[in-house]
Amino acid sequence: MDLQTRLNLVKRNTQEIVTEKELSTLLKTKKQPVVHFGTAITGKPHIAYYVWVLKLADFMRAGFKVKLLLADLHGALDNCPWEVLEKRYNYYAEIIKLMFKSVGADVKNLEMVKGSEFQLKKDYMLDTLKLTTLTSIHDAKKAGSEVVKLGDNPKLSGLIYPLMQALDEQYLQADVQYGGVDQRKIFMYAREYLPKLNYNPRVEVMTPLIPGLTGAKMSASDPKSKIDLLDDEKTVQDKIKGAQCEAGKVEGNGILAFLKNVIMVLKEDRGEKLTVERPAKFGGPVEYKTYLELEKDFVNNKLHPLDLKISLAQEINTLLEQFRKNKLKLDNLAKEGYS
Repeated sequence: MDLQTRLNLVKRNTQEIVTEKELSTLLKTKKQPVVHFGTAITGKPHIAYYVWVLKLADFMRAGFKVKLLLADLHGALDNCPWEVLEKRYNYYAEIIKLMFKSVGADVKNLEMVKGSEFQLKKDYMLDTLKLTTLTSIHDAKKAGSEVVKLGDNPKLSGLIYPLMQALDEQYLQADVQYGGVDQRKIFMYAREYLPKLNYNPRVEVMTPLIPGLTGAKMSASDPKSKIDLLDDEKTVQDKIKGAQCEAGKVEGNGILAFLKNVIMVLKEDRGEKLTVERPAKFGGPVEYKTYLELEKDFVNNKLHPLDLKISLAQEINTLLEQFRKNKLKLDNLAKEGYS
């Protein structure tokens, strides 16, 4: 695979890269760069997680080694009760493996890492303390403001969270850190503060946040905004049918956003088309090879929101078949961690 193809894979559906020039140089000079992505063990994973699953698959196809951090300690720092931390970790570890399997990703260059296995070691903790002597409360609060539940009276744990995330880049030996654009302030903190410990700044890659079914950010804390990976077919259909999807409007449209960043990525990579079934009197079935074709018809009111919703519900239910095959085990793990 040539350099430009690799670069295009990494850039696909991203919102910002700091910096693209550094990324290009990295691809030219290192045979197998390392990208790090972390997910804190907090709320239950939902379908928006597919955005980063597919982006990590892009990195792997582009020749990267992927280190997926299941950040158990970060979960505790962000108010996950300590007594259920290990149980939630077990749920995450199992369900995320199935997410990669459900999209057919080649995971030979994927390594899943448990945060507490390296974050409690002497050198890491010493560097964390060093960062606390260099970082003002203002800067720590600013860095974590889009990610950590700080509230009006922040806990000390929420201020330590971004410091540790910055150090993860060094201790996971990453060349790139990837995350949602909500991570931007932590990423910029890392680029500013790691050099103060004589560590190199990393390339930071960000993808957009997916609007939820109600128009706001898809969130584990708002059941109405998301589809859980363990939802049954009828629940998926009902949630999608009730989702906000104003005719002709793209901004804040969670239906279109999920199609763009997940479903059409899968379709295009497989050389498949998305079929939207419609009654003959409304034009009959229509096929889309690319997301742009679909969006154009939607904006021009040639594609009705209800027809689009029915098609998306079918696609999501197909995607979730892998979890339904493992329903008993996953249900038991979920009950232990979230009951």
